[in-house]
Amino acid sequence: MNPELFPKFSEELEIVDNKMGEVQGVPLPEATCEIWEQIYNFQAREDDILISTYPKAGTTWMQEIVDLIMLDGDVKKSMRSPCFVKVPFIELYPKPMPSGVQAANAMESPRLLKTHLPTQLLPPSFWEKNVKVIYVARNMKDCMVSYFHFQRMNQALPHPGTWNEYFSKFTAGNVPWGGWFDHVIGWWKIKDKHQILFVFYEDIIEDSRREIQKVVKFLGEDFSEDVVQKILQHTSFKAMKSNPMANFTSLPESVFDQSVTSFMRKGVVGDWRNHFTVAQDEIFEKEYWRRMEGTNLTFRTQQLG
Repeated sequence: MNPELFPKFSEELEIVDNKMGEVQGVPLPEATCEIWEQIYNFQAREDDILISTYPKAGTTWMQEIVDLIMLDGDVKKSMRSPCFVKVPFIELYPKPMPSGVQAANAMESPRLLKTHLPTQLLPPSFWEKNVKVIYVARNMKDCMVSYFHFQRMNQALPHPGTWNEYFSKFTAGNVPWGGWFDHVIGWWKIKDKHQILFVFYEDIIEDSRREIQKVVKFLGEDFSEDVVQKILQHTSFKAMKSNPMANFTSLPESVFDQSVTSFMRKGVVGDWRNHFTVAQDEIFEKEYWRRMEGTNLTFRTQQLG
């Protein structure tokens, strides 16, 4: 990475644009749409590792896990810079800062990259280079709640409105990066056609060690118990919530207003119960089973035990 691309990033991100556009019917930030050709023509490298998620599905958590795996568990090195600097978000263009594409192009290999794009919008070079992809999926109910609070504090995205308004928007897919159904089902359908490790957020919550070991194996590594333990400790919710390199507190309030709600809020399964009304749950369940019919994709909406 060329650190000169990020001088005083927290100072330069004072100007925030939360206007939205769309690409092939998928709502995306207007700045992303402006440089879409640059994004779509992004050139992946064979040794890239891509973390793909629908927003608020455990992206930062997996970034920290994979970053530590690539560093052989060296926690000190993992603290070298904020997660949004060390892991370029390829479709992001945080004016006046460099785009995610520019940031990635300035990095030495091997690169760890991030995207929220659905399969049909992913730059073709990722498929052509047979890049390893780790996809993290989270149950729709908790995703909705987390995204609602994220849009409340993220000044670069449209305000979500009331919870009742947001429930309707999210269920219909009228939110940034489009619908949860299309995104998750799309990635699930192609997981066996490419080098894709499909991981469930709820499984990481249930047994972080087991899921981290899956990622380690997928990336072709074999670590001692000491290294695995370091990764586990450093990527616990408590550790990450207090880690300024992971909790986004290095961003100014004009970008992420964490006086509204913290970026890392709860990190649990089942918080949707504190938001959904009985009527909303009935509406949701009907739409959910209609859309999921014909897939063998299943989610847990409450933690075991």
